[in-house]
Amino acid sequence: MDQIGITAEGPKSPWGATTTKAVSPCSLADVMSEQLAKQLDEESNAFPDSPDVNAALDAGEEPETDCDLMLAQMLQMQFDKEFDTQLRTEEKKLNGDSKLSISFENYRMVHPYEDSDSSEDEVDWQDTRHDPYKADKPTTTPRKGFTGKGKNITTKHDEVVCGRKNTARMDNFAPEINVGDGLGMDLKLSNQVYNSLKQHCHSEQRRSARLHDKKEHSTAEQAVDPRTRLLMYKMVNAGVLENINGCISTGKESVVFHADGGSMEEKAVPDECVLKVFKTTLNEFKNRDKYIKDDYRFKERFSKLNPRKIIRLWAEKEMHNLARMKKADIPCPEVVILKKHILVMSFIGKDHVPAPKLKEAMLGSEDMNRAYYQVLHMMQQLYHECNLVHADLSEYNMLWHQGKVWLIDVSQSIEPNHPHGLEFLFRDCRNVATFFQKGGVSEAMNVYELFNVVSGLQLSGDSEADFLAQIEALEKMNEDHVQRRGKKTYSSTSDGGPPLLHHEDD
Repeated sequence: MDQIGITAEGPKSPWGATTTKAVSPCSLADVMSEQLAKQLDEESNAFPDSPDVNAALDAGEEPETDCDLMLAQMLQMQFDKEFDTQLRTEEKKLNGDSKLSISFENYRMVHPYEDSDSSEDEVDWQDTRHDPYKADKPTTTPRKGFTGKGKNITTKHDEVVCGRKNTARMDNFAPEINVGDGLGMDLKLSNQVYNSLKQHCHSEQRRSARLHDKKEHSTAEQAVDPRTRLLMYKMVNAGVLENINGCISTGKESVVFHADGGSMEEKAVPDECVLKVFKTTLNEFKNRDKYIKDDYRFKERFSKLNPRKIIRLWAEKEMHNLARMKKADIPCPEVVILKKHILVMSFIGKDHVPAPKLKEAMLGSEDMNRAYYQVLHMMQQLYHECNLVHADLSEYNMLWHQGKVWLIDVSQSIEPNHPHGLEFLFRDCRNVATFFQKGGVSEAMNVYELFNVVSGLQLSGDSEADFLAQIEALEKMNEDHVQRRGKKTYSSTSDGGPPLLHHEDD
């Protein structure tokens, strides 16, 4: 049999050149012999086993780096630890302070993760799959609906089983509902209690969503919704206003901002202006509609179902009332422009400082007397020349500026032929008379005399109840004003009797 030449060349080592051992040629019969196979097997077993790199690293020993396998395992172990460190950093960054945490434990290369900062006795249960303190969930009832036999039978309607199941179902509530650790306390909830909690959870979710939507679309105290903010930005971009400085006053119906005036082609803009932003929520002024629904000027356009349209009518109403007052030379703000529910007016004050209210102004006796007669004259002008009743006149809606009284806040002002116009006038007279009598004005009239002087009526009464009864009688004569579109006015008779009711076409 021919000799077959077999040569073997050892692998090249990265650490240097290796010596190759020449292999002597052998016959095919020797290769196929069992004796040669045993000899090769013994030679392979003669090599020592590679050391366990993990055991060496865990024991803190310095492993030998002469073997390539050992070096590769060390590098892989170091890479795995760095990967786990980065994974844990990302996990902490993602979870933050949230009560619900996401674990990347399944993606770690080394389990369990060993924290170098923690001691050996401490265990971080956030990084383990099984929490020994976690209560066991109630066992499920088999398909047959009961367990046990005879007297020990337990059905799915058992009170204890149902109570524990209801407690476990609370985990399905919304995250913002704090249910506590009911399973750990072995809490048992009846079906009635669980259903009540479930209904409350659903109602709270709907309420939260409704409040969030309302917050985004309503104007609240010292804040504006996105639509209003956009209108204010457009005024600045159009040059009507230079800039908007901030809030200077808040009330039940509006928020007032100070602004620097710009320029307009059709009219001059004051150097200092105010933006009166009417609130689009009716929480603080729910009876606003009674001032406007019976006003013949806005009756056809009144809609109680759309609050935003009511607010626009409210702003438009104040603009028209201010225009009447300005025409009668009554000291009041001058209207610059109206944009939906934002009314831009002149600023009553100087250098960003608003004029004080009559309640807050420190007036001497002479200034107080002059203010009283000025207010009396303005009330008569409002009633007779402007055909208006302020309906909310008090020391809080009058400003003291440049030695005279200025009237503000006339959005609720109505005409005397309003079904409640005389009642509102009597209330205004009572506020004015009370303030100036307490202010030391000796010549101040009482509420009945002031009402007759302002209205031109000759009513008399021994008490406030009798006086109000006569006022209500006059208003009943005008109650058909709501159904008709005719405009009516009061006039007194020559013989001092009750006033007559005249009809005038629109």
